[in-house]
Order: sequence, then C-alpha cells, then structure tokens
Amino acid sequence: MQKQTDKIRITPANPDSSSLAEMGERSQAGLHLAIGMFDGVHLGHRAVIQSAVNSARADEASCGVLTFDPHPSHLFRPDDPTRMLMPVAERLRLLSQLGLDHVCCHPFTRDFAAISAEDFLPFLRESCSGLKAVYVGENFRFGKGRAGDVALLSRVGRQLGVAVFSAERIKMNGDPISSTRIRAAVESGNIVEANSLLGYHYRLRGTVIGGRKLGRTIGFPTLNIAWQPECMPRFGVYYVRLRECGKSSATWQPAIANYGLRPTVAGADSQPLLESHLLQATELDQGAELEVEWLDFIRPEQRFENLDALKSAIARDKSALMQRLGLK
Repeated sequence: MQKQTDKIRITPANPDSSSLAEMGERSQAGLHLAIGMFDGVHLGHRAVIQSAVNSARADEASCGVLTFDPHPSHLFRPDDPTRMLMPVAERLRLLSQLGLDHVCCHPFTRDFAAISAEDFLPFLRESCSGLKAVYVGENFRFGKGRAGDVALLSRVGRQLGVAVFSAERIKMNGDPISSTRIRAAVESGNIVEANSLLGYHYRLRGTVIGGRKLGRTIGFPTLNIAWQPECMPRFGVYYVRLRECGKSSATWQPAIANYGLRPTVAGADSQPLLESHLLQATELDQGAELEVEWLDFIRPEQRFENLDALKSAIARDKSALMQRLGLK
C-alpha cells in the first residue's frame, strides 16, 4: 500500500474517462474502491469509505473513492436538480482527508448514464486495472435507469472476481442518515441536527467583500461574504465561528452572523449575504479567505421598523451569545 506520506492524487471531473484509468495505473498492488455521490461526506458515507480504507490496509493494497459530477439529476431533471450540500471542490477536499490514496471524480455524462447495470462493474474493472473490491451503501443504485442494486453488483462481482461489500445505513434518532435529511435540516435552519448527521460542523469557504459599512455606523462591524449555495440555509441569525484559511496559526473566532437579504436596510440586497460580527476584536478585513462553521440557529431574519430597532436586536443577540460562551 502507498505510504500515508504520499500525496493524494485528486482527479477532477473532465470530458474524458482517463481519470479511472489513471487511478488503476497507480494501484499496482490492487485497488479497494468506495463508490458514491457522497454529497456532504456525512457519517453514513464515512462508514462506507472507512470499510474500504481498513480492508485496503489489511490487504496492503491501495484505497480510493469514485465520486461523480454533476449530480445525475442535472441530466434527468434539469429544471429541478438536487440541491447539493457543497460544491464539488469542497467534497473532494473532505474526501482527501479520510486516509485515501486516490480520490477520483468522474464526469457523469449521458454516455456514462447509458451504461447498463450489468455492464457497470465490467466497465469499472476494465477501466481500473487491479480493481479488487468495491464498497457501497446498501441502497446504492447504478446503471441505466438506476436498474442495478447491491444484489446485482454482487452477482456480477463474483463472475469477475471483484469482491462487493455493502454497508448498512447508519441511523440517528430512528431514521437513516442521508444527504436528503441533512438538506432538509439545513434549509429549515436546524443546524444542530445537520451537524450531528454530518459528523462535523456545516461550513463554507469564501472571500470577505466590501460592503456599505452600515454595521460600523451602528457599532457592529461585520465581515461580509456573498454566498449562494445550491442548498440554502434558512435566512436568519446564527452562532458561527470563523478563521482565516491556509494559516496553521489561525484560531477559531466566535461570531454572530446574519444570513439573508437584510430587509431593514434601504435598498435591501437581492442576493443573500452572510454578515458576521465577531464577538472580539479582529484584524481580518476585506479580501481575507475565511472558513466559517455554523454552530446554531438563533432566530429568523426579520424586518425592523428602523435601524435603532435593528441595533437593539443585534445587541441582545450578541449579549445572549457572549453569556452563553462565558465571554465578557
């Protein structure tokens, strides 16, 4: 197996399928491959991937992930595609942190979607020389018309000499963890539940942009990020923490943040904005690349009669959060 000190090769989606071949070529000792969309890289996804990692290590082989972009719904429901929890770059970044040797993002094209369920594993076996085992969730569907299931995958695997392992869905509070469930939690503002299902804090990365500096005039300066994810959190006030990206010395800084259209402000925004007011002094400013983790929902966004009313509400929100965190 490749040493953990080796750099992981992340192969982005591209117009051809050379990424699969390249992954096979770099797996001379054999390849254990986890397959899925893995949007959110949540606890259920990690169980599938960890199975591949553990088996590969025991087998002294390579371990990898095969994911796809775009989501199949963009082909089959272009007017109503699935709202992804994160951009593909963030998905690949999270996957690359899970002890893998390879992360491959294969383009989900009409030609790829047309591969029959019976031909899916032979296609992977031919593309990835050395493929020894595949790992999927128990509800994994594949092939033209999503006709394939784990039973078919196992039957074809036996014919090809490729082992097939399926992981049972992990449940939390009686229901399976799924990207769909997490999307519903995010969109309703239930960030605590979303974080529990993800196994980490819901997050974003973005660049601080210039604003109207209204926050400074009312005593609450903010760092603003224009952010329009496919799966959009409920507009409202949140407890977040943030830090500068790419600096090992950067520490998390607590903040109170509003995500929405700022309806109290004259000429309210037409696109959502994340405005974060740090609870303590900061040197961060326009142009900084920030990582923001969402920790809790405080209240819905609302329109106040005037700026004084808005100022009072922010002061109450900040005071309550500082008290909660034991800050003065």
